[in-house]
Amino acid sequence: MASLLGVGDNTFDRYLDQNTMYPGGNAVNVPVFYRRHGGKAAYLGWVGNDRRGTLLLEALRVEDVDVSRCRVVDHPTGRCDIELRDGDRQFMGSIPGARKLIKLEAADYEYVSGFDVVHTSIYSFIEPYLTDLGRASKLLSYDFSSNWTQKYLEDALPHVDAAFLSAPHLGDVELERLIKWIHGVNHGLVVVTRGERGSVAYDGDRVYSQGIIEARIVDTLGAGDSFIARILYETRRGTELPEAMRLAAESAAETCGYYGAWGHGAVIDDA
Repeated sequence: MASLLGVGDNTFDRYLDQNTMYPGGNAVNVPVFYRRHGGKAAYLGWVGNDRRGTLLLEALRVEDVDVSRCRVVDHPTGRCDIELRDGDRQFMGSIPGARKLIKLEAADYEYVSGFDVVHTSIYSFIEPYLTDLGRASKLLSYDFSSNWTQKYLEDALPHVDAAFLSAPHLGDVELERLIKWIHGVNHGLVVVTRGERGSVAYDGDRVYSQGIIEARIVDTLGAGDSFIARILYETRRGTELPEAMRLAAESAAETCGYYGAWGHGAVIDDA
């Protein structure tokens, strides 16, 4: 059974109009979805010793995601406020909380080396540890989201084996130039999501395109993370890239059908 470890960010997504919050964070969501698809999954991150931190770890255990290497620290767990506009999630402000205290040590890198895939993100305060994390990982996956810059890519890509990013506003010519430049730096898989225009992937041989799967949109939060997890799961088990992209699009569409990235809602606390 292929295994994946998420390293880095965690949060609680707060829907103020519903008085409900859901566990999340890219490095949390990807292992949850990976486990749901059938893989083995774990999460390593810094979590506060508050109600949100307790709920986060409890929800991950329910999802059969190993959290034994997480650190519980005397600091509030992060939160992010979400507003839905016709089902599309809008981020209205956040506090990073305990996740910014991440400090990887030698024992963590040894733990990392036992997984087939390690996944982290631009929101994980991981930059000081990225060189060592890349060395310790059999395959390091990185979500650059839509907040990437050319300089950030240049610094991070040499340590990354599978690069995921969002670029809904790039034209076709600019996009192809970008993905081929990225592959020239990291020599690995490059996947770019484009919003309503679907996604493209490049493996060094061909550029593959995948349209979106029509869905009843309740909440788009977590759809991109579901997409990433399915790509990683399918490619590790030998699924051809075009089919992996199609299955990933189906997973993303399914995730849009409910509130929160992967459920486990709770009443908002005051902190």
